[in-house]
Amino acid sequence: MSHMEKLQNLISNSVIADINDRLDEIFEEIADNKEASEDAKEEIEELREFKADLEDVLEDIKNGDMDEEEAKELIEDIEMAQRGSDDEDYGFKEED
Repeated sequence: MSHMEKLQNLISNSVIADINDRLDEIFEEIADNKEASEDAKEEIEELREFKADLEDVLEDIKNGDMDEEEAKELIEDIEMAQRGSDDEDYGFKEED
């Protein structure tokens, strides 16, 4: 399996699934509380933006706009973040 195939599977089957699960949890909390806290709103926005970025990566893979080395580096970043972080940014740094 190529690095791009592995990255595509990792993003599609793990990272995006985790994001969707977290969004569901937040929306359940909002439904239970009948309102959304500022922290919840911020987290929803960050997760949606991150998911959109990941979907862009998938599109790059589909269009052949990514090479194997770049895919390998992203896999390493994601796997490192999944092993060592409760923070759900998967090793990606927020752009300023």
